[in-house]
Amino acid sequence: MKRTITTLVAAGAVASVAVLGAAYSGLVNVGADDPHFPAVHAFLAMARDRSIAVRARDIEVPDLKDEALIRTGAGNYNAMCIGCHLAPGVEKTELSQALYPSPPNLTISGIGGDPAAAFWIIKHGIKASGMPAWGKSMGDEYIWGIVAFLDQLPQLNAEQYKTMVAASGGHQHGGGESEMHNHEGQHRGNVPGHHGEQASGAGQHDEGHSKAHTHRDGKQHMHKD
Repeated sequence: MKRTITTLVAAGAVASVAVLGAAYSGLVNVGADDPHFPAVHAFLAMARDRSIAVRARDIEVPDLKDEALIRTGAGNYNAMCIGCHLAPGVEKTELSQALYPSPPNLTISGIGGDPAAAFWIIKHGIKASGMPAWGKSMGDEYIWGIVAFLDQLPQLNAEQYKTMVAASGGHQHGGGESEMHNHEGQHRGNVPGHHGEQASGAGQHDEGHSKAHTHRDGKQHMHKD
C-alpha cells in the first residue's frame, strides 16, 4: 500500500512539473482564435456550470411576468447586451464573432430554464469569458428586469422586439450608466434607440460616408465606404 501511495504521489508531482513547464515555456496558446481541446473545454464547462448552480440555488426568483419588470429589462438588454448576445433582426456582430468562448445567442436560449442562474451570471459575470459583472453598477431589481425580458425573448420577432424596446425607459439602472457599453444603433436590424427612434447613428455603413463606432475600450473605429 505504501509503495502504491508513493508511486501515485511521485506520478502526480511529475505531472504537475510537466504542466508547469509547458505553461512557462509558452506552449499553451491563449489566443481566443485557438479553441480549447475538447477535454479541456468539457472540464471548464463542467466547472463553470457547477459553480453557478451551487451559488444560485438559494436565490429567490420574483414574478417574471411583471410587465413593468419586463419593460425595464427590454431597454437595458437593448443598450447593454445585443453586441454579444444579439436580438431578433440583429445579425452576428464584431463582438459575438470574436469572443471565445462564443457568447450564447439569447434570442434562442433565453434564460435556459433557470432564472436564478441567469440572475447570478448577469450580476457576477464569468471570469475569462468576456461576461461582465453587471452587479457592480446595476441594482438587483434591474438585473431581474433583464432576466424577465430574457424569459420572453425567444418568442419575439424583430417587430415585437422593437415595440418592447420603444416602450421601455431605455438604458437605466439607478446610476452608473455609461455610453461605453451602449450598443444601440451599432448593429444591423434597425434596432430602436432610447426613445424608440430608428437607430441610424454610429456603426451603420451608408454608401459614400465614413462612419465611426465605439469599441468597449472607449476608442472610436472609423469605417470608410
